Amino acid sequence: MKISKTAWYYRHADPFSSDEDIRLLDMIDRIYTKHPYYGHRRIRKVLGRLGCPVGRKRVISAMKHMGIKALYPKPKTSIASKEHLKYPYLLEAYKNSDGQVSVGQPNEVWSTDITYIRLEKGYAYLAAVIDWYSKRILAWKLSTTMDVSLTTSVLKEALAHHPKPKIFNTDQGSQYTAKEHIDILVQHGISISMHPKGISSLSLRADAKGRNIDNIVIERFWRTLKYEDVYPKSYTTLKEAKKGIGEYMQTYNTQTAFGHWLSNSG
Repeated sequence: MKISKTAWYYRHADPFSSDEDIRLLDMIDRIYTKHPYYGHRRIRKVLGRLGCPVGRKRVISAMKHMGIKALYPKPKTSIASKEHLKYPYLLEAYKNSDGQVSVGQPNEVWSTDITYIRLEKGYAYLAAVIDWYSKRILAWKLSTTMDVSLTTSVLKEALAHHPKPKIFNTDQGSQYTAKEHIDILVQHGISISMHPKGISSLSLRADAKGRNIDNIVIERFWRTLKYEDVYPKSYTTLKEAKKGIGEYMQTYNTQTAFGHWLSNSG
């Protein structure tokens, strides 16, 4: 095949593999979790104040590597593939007078997303499917790669253990627009909803009352998970993180279901 030995044995180098690089990713993760509406310029300023001066291009590269973008009050898509078909956003019909999405029963709307999880000497990616009504986590998976196999495996697990939803809502990330992911939804007769990640997303701010995040249920869960579990425990390995996050998920789902029952019975 006329392939050189160097090409055959070449392995793509991880651009964020050193201890210093991972420290940068961890700091950005903390800043972004607290202020998801911060863009690379504001994150860079905060990093400088925290004693971590870094160039603008490096911050942009790190955020892209983590799969995150600032949440703006105007259309701005997440990392997407130009070749993949995009589907319309279907949750407008569920918005109340305050512009907030209100779903009236379980398995009506599911949402999903991926988030960065720090480890002592590395990092991983966590994908999860959440029910918009009950706020329960229906399936989740932790992986060292952020590709379509991560998102499809979580989707398949959720569908294997729960009644299928009417609508499945995601952003326009390439993992969700990929044929492998779309095919699963089409085969199950599930309506596909995609929002440009970040539309009207300042509702995580205390001073933005009444505004809406189009995937807010999963965004809020990520924040809760990190502040209540990931940051305090500082997981060392992927195995340890899987065990700890799994225990947290079980507790969260139990408390969420009980709280939901109380709100409906009170």
